[in-house]
Amino acid sequence: MRRAQLWLIAVAAIAPRLVVLLHERGRILTAFTDKSDDFAQTFVHHGTFGFIPGEPSAYTQPLYGFFLVPIYWIFGRTWWAVGGAQIAVATATAFLVYAIGARVLSRRAGAIAAVLATLNPYLVWHDVHLNREVLDQLVAAALILCTLIAADRRSVKWASAAGILGGLAVLGNVRLVFIPFVVAAYLVVRNGWGWAPVALVAAAALTVTPWVTRNKVEIGCFALTTDGRALWKANNGQTYDLLARGKWIDDVKDPPGHPFPNPEEARDIYRQSGKKIHVDECANQAYYQHKAWRYVRDHPGEKAKLASQAVRMEWDPRTTASATDSGHGAIRSLAQPLYISALYGLGLIGLFVAARAFVALALAVLVYQTLAAMVFVGATRYRVATDFLIALLAASAIEWALSRRHRRA
Repeated sequence: MRRAQLWLIAVAAIAPRLVVLLHERGRILTAFTDKSDDFAQTFVHHGTFGFIPGEPSAYTQPLYGFFLVPIYWIFGRTWWAVGGAQIAVATATAFLVYAIGARVLSRRAGAIAAVLATLNPYLVWHDVHLNREVLDQLVAAALILCTLIAADRRSVKWASAAGILGGLAVLGNVRLVFIPFVVAAYLVVRNGWGWAPVALVAAAALTVTPWVTRNKVEIGCFALTTDGRALWKANNGQTYDLLARGKWIDDVKDPPGHPFPNPEEARDIYRQSGKKIHVDECANQAYYQHKAWRYVRDHPGEKAKLASQAVRMEWDPRTTASATDSGHGAIRSLAQPLYISALYGLGLIGLFVAARAFVALALAVLVYQTLAAMVFVGATRYRVATDFLIALLAASAIEWALSRRHRRA
């Protein structure tokens, strides 16, 4: 039975993504790409992790870029290598969701959750494109599983593993900078104070230290990312109206007299003319961060509107726009809203019938994601990395309904 469940999960993860990959093969490397793609290409060809040879950068989170590096180095930058590797990651994520479900629910519920999570229409399309969320899902699922095991066994070893994964989550998405503290707090609530929460936070800190230290040595400042401009684009007077019109924060216009160029503009100049322009990324980051925090301080009412808008966009069953949003057509306009609406409904029931320990952890992570959206911006692509938690809650509701029907029969 277990083998049949695993085969079902594998087919559900692989088959639809293969279809999308073959359909999209001409656009995998040319559309919806992440900055990490540029970093990986420059590293493979020139040994520099950045946009421009000889100009190291920290203008994006490093995890996805370093995931792409060995793929490009061994197989070249090809659609089939990228798509194949990312389908493998999506399949591994589905297996981890099954393992979580089998632990906190049942094997049958774990299989249901894994199939529900992996058949998310948005992910089926998005996972095969050059976007970091495919890796964010894998790390998040592994983090949840290790945290649950650490809590059940009161294990410092498993807590340390969760901490390493928490650090990797931060290196994949800087919005998750406080997620190690969230899961550590969960361990404290479950088991009281002890070495496990301390080990978790320490392991997370050690995991991010090499990257932060590298940035101090090569860039000039301790930073997880120097893209302070992204924070400012999400927090200024133009943002609300642009997002309300269905545009994205990349449509925000830079202020007059802004430091020129930013790293992406320097990249474009290099590509067009071969001219290298050194960008002080630390100063660039400080400039935009200061403008963002000043906006929040001086316009609290407008920031409250932005935060409310971010929550709506984060949890909207319809797909919300973003810079690398790869969904389109019927998948975007019909299949995704129907799927998510049903998942939300079942997930709400699951809140009342799933194991309390799992519900507490799932809610803690989902609430954190919502707060992060309020600080930055909300979008479907930022939520999908933890949609598997809702799928697990939905599976618990289905399992509960099937059990009641069986008892009545």
